[in-house]
Amino acid sequence: MMLLTASRSWRLRPPKPQVLSVKLCGNLKRCQSPLYSTVVPPDEVTINYRHGLPLITLTLPSRNERCQFVVKPVLSTVGSFLQDLQNEDRGVKNAAIFTADGIEIANSTLMGILLMNDFKLVINKITYHVKCPKKEKLSNEHTIEMENMKSLVHRLFTALHLEEFQKKREHHLLEKIDNLKGQLQPLEEMKARIEARSEAKSSGLLWTGLALLSMQGGALAWLTWWVYSWDIMEPVTYFITFANSMVFFAYFIVTRQDYTYSAIKSRQFLHYFHKKSNQQHFDVVQYNKLKEDLAEAKESLNQLRRSLYLPAQVEELDEKN
Repeated sequence: MMLLTASRSWRLRPPKPQVLSVKLCGNLKRCQSPLYSTVVPPDEVTINYRHGLPLITLTLPSRNERCQFVVKPVLSTVGSFLQDLQNEDRGVKNAAIFTADGIEIANSTLMGILLMNDFKLVINKITYHVKCPKKEKLSNEHTIEMENMKSLVHRLFTALHLEEFQKKREHHLLEKIDNLKGQLQPLEEMKARIEARSEAKSSGLLWTGLALLSMQGGALAWLTWWVYSWDIMEPVTYFITFANSMVFFAYFIVTRQDYTYSAIKSRQFLHYFHKKSNQQHFDVVQYNKLKEDLAEAKESLNQLRRSLYLPAQVEELDEKN
């Protein structure tokens, strides 16, 4: 059935206008039909696509005039769109966007995701029902062509701005290294003092052990040749040797380390070092973290310079630093 209807006119009409309708099948009949128009109401929010970008048209509440907002679906968010709306019209006291079910949409949501479904725009407690037009699906060939174009633009941008980015990265790493060195300097000085005292104490312990062994040998020699005979002192020396073996074995059970003089010295050095660190409030954990961060920053700087400069230039820069 096809209806012939009259369009809206600016001339005065009766309160309930009527038009003639013509039926193609059957006899002509006179029937009543309500007048309608395709003109968009002045307070409706519409979305159209122009040059591939969404164009949101709405009426500003203060000026009562239509305004268009161009939206970038990938870059713009709901929060940025609402902020642009308030910046354009200071009369917009509050604005929010809800789903068709009445659930508020977060400001961090991308506009491209919002425009996939219909939503509600609330401006100064006035609700606008917005219908999003369905975009035509691109063909596979057009999609592949667009992806190739994006990849080409990305490669061109990288090629044009890579050196500038690497220079900024190098400057940032140098500042980070200087900052870490500044934080490590007082800790290094305190650590050097603690290490010197710990080294002196561990070395003194070794010298004490040597003195005790010397006294033990002298006492056994004096008892053997001046007080008693070898026949009496032989079992004594045997039991002394066996007792020393038991001490060494007990040391292994407790520490799970072989009884060597280097291992004993290292163990006593660490013992004295941590004891002095607690007394002088030296934070070993913070010091180790700063050292690790400094090593990582230097390694990142070296890798960055290998891609920027020649090997000879890298060596010169390392010598300067």
